[in-house]
Amino acid sequence: MISFTVRMRFEDADPAFLTESLHQLTVASRQEPGCVNYIAHLAESDPATVVIYEQYVDEAALEHHRNTPHFLRYAQNGLYQLQHTRALEMLNVID
Repeated sequence: MISFTVRMRFEDADPAFLTESLHQLTVASRQEPGCVNYIAHLAESDPATVVIYEQYVDEAALEHHRNTPHFLRYAQNGLYQLQHTRALEMLNVID
């Protein structure tokens, strides 16, 4: 199982654009084979900060996700172009 968070900060992005992009990305990602969890959040204390929690069954499922049309449209060519910072934190599952 691969689990991680992505934390992005957006300085001057349109909040409606952020939430719509995240909604579209979430709906499509959850339908991917191998996607266990995909949950996008706006930080309560700072709505310019987005945190996405993701889980995939394996590396192949994650690689598939990163090459889907919705990831390329809403993440790589959308949100990533507007972000001020982005941090990826890999997680270890405790059974």
